[in-house]
Amino acid sequence: MLITESPAAAQSAVARPGQLPAVTVNPPEERPRVRSKPPRRAQTARNPSAIQPAVPASHVNSGVTPGSATMGPASMQPTATMTISGTDVNARPFSRSGEALEVVPGLIVTQHSGEGKANQYFLRGFNLDHGTDLAISVDGMPVNMPTHGHGQGYADVNFLIPELVQSVMVRKGPYFADQGDFASAGAVAIDYVNRLPNNIAELTFGSFGYRRALAAGSTVVGTGTLLAAFEGVGYHGPWNVPDHVRKLNGALRYSQGTATDGFTLSAMAYANGWNATDQLAQRAIDQGLIGRFGTLDPTDGGVASRFSLSSNWAQSGEYGQSKINAYVINSSLRLYNNFTYFLDDPVNGDQFSQMDRRTVYGLNASHAFDARMGGIETQTRIGLQTRGDDIRVGLFKTFQRETLSTIREDGVRQSNVGLWADTTARWTDWLRTTAGIREDYFSGRVVSDTPANSGNTEASMTSPKAGIVLGPWYKTEFYGNAGYGLHSNDIRGATITVNPIDKVTPQDRVPLLVRSKGAELGIRTKAVEGLTSSLAVFVLDFDSELLFVGDAGTTEPSRPSRRVGVEWTSQYQILPWMRLDFDVAYTRARFADFDPAGNFIPGAPAWIGSGGVTFGGETGWFGALRGRYFGPRPLIEDDSVRSQASLIFNARAGYRFDNRLRLQLDLLNLFNAKTNQIEYYYLSRLAGEPIGGVADRHVHPAEPLAMRLTLAGRF
Repeated sequence: MLITESPAAAQSAVARPGQLPAVTVNPPEERPRVRSKPPRRAQTARNPSAIQPAVPASHVNSGVTPGSATMGPASMQPTATMTISGTDVNARPFSRSGEALEVVPGLIVTQHSGEGKANQYFLRGFNLDHGTDLAISVDGMPVNMPTHGHGQGYADVNFLIPELVQSVMVRKGPYFADQGDFASAGAVAIDYVNRLPNNIAELTFGSFGYRRALAAGSTVVGTGTLLAAFEGVGYHGPWNVPDHVRKLNGALRYSQGTATDGFTLSAMAYANGWNATDQLAQRAIDQGLIGRFGTLDPTDGGVASRFSLSSNWAQSGEYGQSKINAYVINSSLRLYNNFTYFLDDPVNGDQFSQMDRRTVYGLNASHAFDARMGGIETQTRIGLQTRGDDIRVGLFKTFQRETLSTIREDGVRQSNVGLWADTTARWTDWLRTTAGIREDYFSGRVVSDTPANSGNTEASMTSPKAGIVLGPWYKTEFYGNAGYGLHSNDIRGATITVNPIDKVTPQDRVPLLVRSKGAELGIRTKAVEGLTSSLAVFVLDFDSELLFVGDAGTTEPSRPSRRVGVEWTSQYQILPWMRLDFDVAYTRARFADFDPAGNFIPGAPAWIGSGGVTFGGETGWFGALRGRYFGPRPLIEDDSVRSQASLIFNARAGYRFDNRLRLQLDLLNLFNAKTNQIEYYYLSRLAGEPIGGVADRHVHPAEPLAMRLTLAGRF
């Protein structure tokens, strides 16, 4: 079983030379649930002992510790874990804030609806829907929402302000003792800066009514620093029914001390309203009933809000490093979707509304300390994670956003506690091992408008993890990880007994927790000057990809699955002012049992790739050119229907003046590729079609070539 060294560990090793570099354990991965997606019925499928130092974002580069000239535990991080700087994030042109996460090698971020809905994520052969099995956090606050109105693990990052990002820590696989629910495919931890080197004012105008204003700055207040940022975004898009996005977003933070001895207090606020052109039946486009950017229900859309208060505290001393993170989040979402048109209701149509209102409370605490046992240097971390969600969730039948009836409405209280520990030992200069364990306990209560679906439930699961790092030899390290993980199901699926629509048809309950397991072998090298290259092979199993289908209000059991894949990631610093990067991933995703329907997992991508060049300095010309390949996916289990592949390029060119002004032009979908963001295959019915509906491909097109011009000043 293999070990990986965390990015924070590498930085800590630089800051505190006498200490053992940190290694985090990795348990085998769990399998995400398969989901063909929207249609309601057609679902065919720091060193651990130190907090990360406050390194300026401009100095953090692709997970390599600043100032490291040679390869070793402090300068190398295996593929399973890496840190990417905020500078690298903002050097890339992207269409929407969620796409900033495509800085993660092998991650595809798309959108199948309006600009206020959570993105669709794809990683390691998973269609992660809106966040299932990809744990995303911002400043220690979880973004994923369990028992959500639209889907388990719903992760909406539309409140993200990219210019405030200090770093993005990426860890793939369920190999990390401090990661629990939703982290089987991977975990992405985004940290904001405490201080900006200069205040920022930006204005952006672009095609299809795009406009954005950003103001951000920091100043000394007493013995600390006050940071404030405000963002406003408007956008219509190329759609026949404009998105009419109205997004307001803000952040306020006060900080004192350092990342190892200090604290932060942060408040964030976000509100958004939009119209949505959802995926369309391909036959409606082919028959000329609507255009490529038309709609079959002009009243789809939604409103969302998120307010949070969080604090981080850290203290180090002779007995080790302690840190505490606490948060409270209030969020709400109301979605209006119509994926099947007139299949269920030939008169009023099939529009439905999903409502989710919740308050989330959480606390994370950990302590890390170093020790020498029998001449072997060790680092041990212990931690406690707690979270509670107070939820009001509902599903309603609607017509043009007017409620016709309630399908189900529930009050849910659920909580979970995680205890974890890991120990890293340096046996020799070329051998490090990590062993860890995690215990998770989940419980909750559902009070449903259908009393038969009310109830209490609880479950627990133990997840051991282990890892090893060999090297470095010739600036090359080998590593491996293995372990167990878990995935929680929507708690309503664990208490359900009857179909919420007819209140009579029996429904099978599903387990609250599902086991995942996986392993990984990798190599990372800097043998060639300026080139950092990583290669990893992995296997990831799920006992079952059970999923509560929020679009229908019922639980849909799926099958056990296995994913076997390989990832190759490289960065090459050609010149001090120019860098190339490239990553490609292949995954074979299959159901692990036999079924005459087939064993392909709908929506699971096999090939994903991206690459680009970034150039520029502090002043003068700068720019970037990036391409992203999203390979074809099976849309049904027998692979007889497949999605298109897509290849989209984005470009940026600009000039930084000596007076700190910046002029920047972004070209999105540079070659105007007429491809799709997302595709599904399921039954739907257009007006006048047979009552049973028609199985068809449903697509959400990629936006055409768009230009965005930004004028920014720093002062």
